[in-house]
Amino acid sequence: MLAAVAVLIYVFDLVTKYLVVEYLEKDPPVVVVPDVLVINVIRNSGAAFSIGTGMTIIFTIIATAVVIAIIRTARQLRSLPWGITLGLLLGGAFGNLTDRIFRAPAPFQGHVVDFMQVFPATGFPIFNVADSAIVCGGILAVFLAWRGYQIDGTRETGAEKDG
Repeated sequence: MLAAVAVLIYVFDLVTKYLVVEYLEKDPPVVVVPDVLVINVIRNSGAAFSIGTGMTIIFTIIATAVVIAIIRTARQLRSLPWGITLGLLLGGAFGNLTDRIFRAPAPFQGHVVDFMQVFPATGFPIFNVADSAIVCGGILAVFLAWRGYQIDGTRETGAEKDG
């Protein structure tokens, strides 16, 4: 399940980025749903919310470490919900890592293609499919941990936590 979700997210991210760069990058923003969703193509050298602009190489190293950690953790995986969660995180990390490695301005210093802008009047950051998968995976990970679900398929109950 982890591999299927990761591949699905990765391919969807690559295809959407290809399409917006190929057909929309040079154009003004496209209003999909007025005041709700705009396609606004930008290149982001930083992390979420454009934090750390100019530190692309650091984010490349961090993303690589995350990918390695998820792949190593996958050997212990016996939980479907954790498989989906780690698949979202892995697919998203690979999507943005691909941009950082292969996109301009230079190898391992590439800028991530972001294009989805929700509620533009609020100034909410522009993001992509990989970012969405990472956020959803992170939320699921917190929920699963909070509910006591373990990667190995077991579940820790409240009594075991206190104990």
